[in-house]
Amino acid sequence: MMNFIRISARNLLRNKLRTTLTVLGASVAIIAFVMLRTVLSAWSTAADFAAKDRIATRHKVSFVITMPKNYVDQIRAVPGVKSATYAIWFGGKNPKKPEQFFATMAFDAPSMLEVFDELVLAPDQQQAFLADKQGAIIGDVLARQLGLKVGDRFTLQGSIYPGDWPLNITGIYTATKKSIDRSSMFFHYSYVNDSLPPDRQDQIGWIASRIDDPGRGPAISAAIDQMFDVKDIQTTTMSERAMNLSFMGMISSLLKALDVISIIILFIMMMILGNTIAMGVRERTREYGVLRAIGFPPASIAWFVVGEAAVTGIVSGIVGLALSFPIVELGLGRLLEENMGAWFPYFRIDPKTYVMGMGLALVLALAASIVPARNAFRLQVTDALRRLA
Repeated sequence: MMNFIRISARNLLRNKLRTTLTVLGASVAIIAFVMLRTVLSAWSTAADFAAKDRIATRHKVSFVITMPKNYVDQIRAVPGVKSATYAIWFGGKNPKKPEQFFATMAFDAPSMLEVFDELVLAPDQQQAFLADKQGAIIGDVLARQLGLKVGDRFTLQGSIYPGDWPLNITGIYTATKKSIDRSSMFFHYSYVNDSLPPDRQDQIGWIASRIDDPGRGPAISAAIDQMFDVKDIQTTTMSERAMNLSFMGMISSLLKALDVISIIILFIMMMILGNTIAMGVRERTREYGVLRAIGFPPASIAWFVVGEAAVTGIVSGIVGLALSFPIVELGLGRLLEENMGAWFPYFRIDPKTYVMGMGLALVLALAASIVPARNAFRLQVTDALRRLA
């Protein structure tokens, strides 16, 4: 078998230009496949690594409709709830670069740091944040993107809450979980709420609660919603994973399309390889005829073709996967984490994707060789010796 592969590898080097172009074409397909699969896996990271002991409560109709702030006190009194915090989506922008997107949220600061304990903040920075009503903490990724450091002054331009909102950068956080966006900005709910007209005050977007037993999550969620069923504003409470999945559901059609496109790309790769293998078989028809004439069985001729396909697939897979790391993870990944961290908090190529990419490169190459190998197997000696390439 190894002899067949070595001979096949030498045959591929006869036409170096065509082989190089084929490998590059197949490698591009592998890179595209890895990119799409990584986008899909990165998008689901927030759901996959969601805290099991955290639930979220929002307006029953939609996430964008607010609820009364006093709901949080009632939720804290529900048996099984250890702590709860509340927040609003602020929708702020960098006035110097309004096209730049990053998540901006106003939280109840003391309870936020308790409920979201995976946020890592230096003790002195945490104290400074809690003591300063205009204080804000930002992720380390966002800090690099905006060129900010602790002690800087930053003015946020509001959209949902119009106006200029001066903030003091009192801390830069990291995270112990992949589900936490490190390109977000958090600041005090009271700073925003106290600046609003009376008719807009004391409204919140959602409530996050820590529970004492993840196994009782559905029962606690049901108890919370039943408590507000008699109110004018009803709620929907779900696990953090379910809420994150609901965000994914908003673009479920796009995710399905990416899944289909990744499969189509693999078929394109198979056609590229199949075309190259078929051309090689046609060019070496007379040689195969000579081999048959001196005693090589039909199966050996077919193995030459399969060997060429295997070598091409392996080389294409290696080149494609080697290029995927700098292009997909270091290039696209860093770009998405810095500019779309709310949706892609952790963009890394899953090791399973590498294995899948390499395996598919080999399997598809072998699949592409089936027809050419069958034709070579059926080749008649007299026909092969008469045929011109």
